[in-house]
Amino acid sequence: MPRRARPSSMIGMIWRSFVLAVAVLLASVVPASAATGLALPRPSGPHRVGQTELHLVDASRTDPWRGGPRELMVSLHYPALPGPGRAAPYMLPGAATHFDAVTANGLLGLGVPSADWAGVRTNARRDAVPLPGRWPVLVYSPGLGEPRTWGTATAEDLASRGYVVISIDHTWESPEVEFPDGSVRTMVAPGDPDAFLRKALDVRVADTRFVLDALAGRLDVSRVGMIGHSMGGAAAALTMAADPRVVAGVNLDGNLTWFDGSLMPPAEEGLRGPFLLVGKDGETDTGPGWTAFRAATQGWTAQLRLLGSEHATFTDAAALVPQLGVPLGTLDPATAVRTQRAYVASFFDRWLRDRNDHLLDGPSPRYPEMVFVG
Repeated sequence: MPRRARPSSMIGMIWRSFVLAVAVLLASVVPASAATGLALPRPSGPHRVGQTELHLVDASRTDPWRGGPRELMVSLHYPALPGPGRAAPYMLPGAATHFDAVTANGLLGLGVPSADWAGVRTNARRDAVPLPGRWPVLVYSPGLGEPRTWGTATAEDLASRGYVVISIDHTWESPEVEFPDGSVRTMVAPGDPDAFLRKALDVRVADTRFVLDALAGRLDVSRVGMIGHSMGGAAAALTMAADPRVVAGVNLDGNLTWFDGSLMPPAEEGLRGPFLLVGKDGETDTGPGWTAFRAATQGWTAQLRLLGSEHATFTDAAALVPQLGVPLGTLDPATAVRTQRAYVASFFDRWLRDRNDHLLDGPSPRYPEMVFVG
């Protein structure tokens, strides 16, 4: 029998989400005194970045949370031609208001002052003309309690390096999703946490496969990579097991065990393709699932630990939370961002582009904060 794992920070988010219904009733608009001037770090690649949003409807599938057709919002970040254009918004106004009032401190526990999340400065231009080329495709899956925009810095950086990144909000499980008509749909009450987790991950896999189907006419989705934070990391592994189009994956500090401590299928059975595990520093609860996964996986795999990091370091919190005067781990924010970017890009370049810079061969003096485990 697998060893019982302690509830993870991901599972802790489920318990905190029980307060969501009350918090929504008490939420108000972002106060006038909200902190302004937040900015994402500049991408490190050679290309300009464009961004567009898509409203996708799967009329063939009943929404598993609320009924009716399944509707999703996704963002695409992609290499773009130089030229003028509007800056891409970080969050739409309704979503930003809810994130500030409920998600940032209620679900994510960031402990930050009120902020103008809609006004965060991004590095992408809205609906910019794509740079011609056959770009490899990646899917970004956020953690539980995180909107898809909470990984924008990662998406922008990968797009600047020559990838198209699809970020998905999973409606009714995401904390807030704003649609083109201005409506904002928020997370349903989870109920039993184990049942919620299993259902949510099943839905994420189905959503991701639908999005790849829907974009098959615009993008080359025959061989894609997937990266996710926390529950999104588990979704990456489960989707890779279910869909042969997903050939490489990265799990950023996400458990591969269920709430009761039993192993998720990828941890029990392993994966055939390459898969990278990147974890936070200090005491962690990913151990049982990650250890089992590495033992069962036949394909290439490695486990890294980022010294001085916290669970949220693998999101936009690494850059934005310190700008609000709140420390996040002990690692310098610029170093945290630079180090993560190097290893994520190295992984996908190696397995989707056949470009091996050998960064993943072992410890590097350029990035002493990244430790190879085992």
